[in-house]
Amino acid sequence: MTETPAKREGIPLGSFFGVPVSLAWSWFLIAAFIVVVFGPQVDRSIPGLGYGAFVVAFAYAVLLALSVLVHELAHALTAKAFDWPGARIVLNLWGGHTQFSSFNATPGRSLAVAMAGPAANFVIAGIGYVLLQLVQPTGVTFLLWDILVWANLLVALFNILPGLPLDGGRLVESAVWKVTGSQDRGTVAAGWAGRVIVVLIVGYFVISPLTRNEPLDFQVLLVAILVGGFMWAGASQIIAHAKLRLRLPLVSVRALMEPATALALESTLADVSARIASRGGRVILIDQAGTPQGVIDESTLGQIDPVLLAGSPALSAARALSPGAVVSASADGRALIGYLATLEGSEYAVIDEQNRVIGLLDQANIVAAITGKPQQPHAH
Repeated sequence: MTETPAKREGIPLGSFFGVPVSLAWSWFLIAAFIVVVFGPQVDRSIPGLGYGAFVVAFAYAVLLALSVLVHELAHALTAKAFDWPGARIVLNLWGGHTQFSSFNATPGRSLAVAMAGPAANFVIAGIGYVLLQLVQPTGVTFLLWDILVWANLLVALFNILPGLPLDGGRLVESAVWKVTGSQDRGTVAAGWAGRVIVVLIVGYFVISPLTRNEPLDFQVLLVAILVGGFMWAGASQIIAHAKLRLRLPLVSVRALMEPATALALESTLADVSARIASRGGRVILIDQAGTPQGVIDESTLGQIDPVLLAGSPALSAARALSPGAVVSASADGRALIGYLATLEGSEYAVIDEQNRVIGLLDQANIVAAITGKPQQPHAH
């Protein structure tokens, strides 16, 4: 289950209980895999089906997709009960996921939404098992019915494992979140728990047969590696994003800006040179309305013949600032990142509470603060 801005992808299947559902093209890959792998097994279980065995295997793929749909609908409908907006379901190669628009959650609600999916699969498996004992079907009906029960049971058991990106990872996340007060710290812990689960799963299917002197089942091993690879990649991405969010408080305009002062747009390069000599920093050129238009720094000024300074307009050597590239000195954190995402360019004039230009903010400094990695300076 992921919380990302909704986007259209795959084949629209309509809306279920007000929740849009799409079938990603990648689902056909897992459907083909199921047909190829389970078709021969169906043929051995029920001799005489011929090519019909592959039709039965495809029906199993469809039943599995329906089970995943119920799982994801449980997530979505529980989220709707908490007024989380923008729920959307996508069925894909790895089963499916539910997307949400931006929302505010609590540890308890996040856990409730996550656990609703496995709970739905447990209910299907339980009801299916009871009815299976009462009806006692035979042939293809029994095979598909039995597979449906076991598939839902396995999906539920697998998803409650306590590590992201599985639903059970929200248990770890919520516990750490509750203790530390930080959802992102909980997410990092749950992501690492997911990595541990990957090592245990793959290790079990490799080490367990070897300790019993049994040959490796390469089909099972392949599935374990594929699932483990998906989980490891998902956990790693989740950890990376959470670590970035943890660094957001370090993103402060006052801490990251370079000092700058303002000069009128009509100034000459000699005026700029005198200003930098007396006050240092950058010079930002502003028009009559006080709107920043361009920036000049000492390195740019040093490339100009001193003889030309007095007669040359400052604007001739200035780097243009994008329209609206102005940010408040008091801005910081996630709100700042969201605001800067709406602006063009990589440099922003910084103004104080009196709308006076006091600095210049470079995008490279913001990225370095978030990632903890120094960025190459922009070529000016």
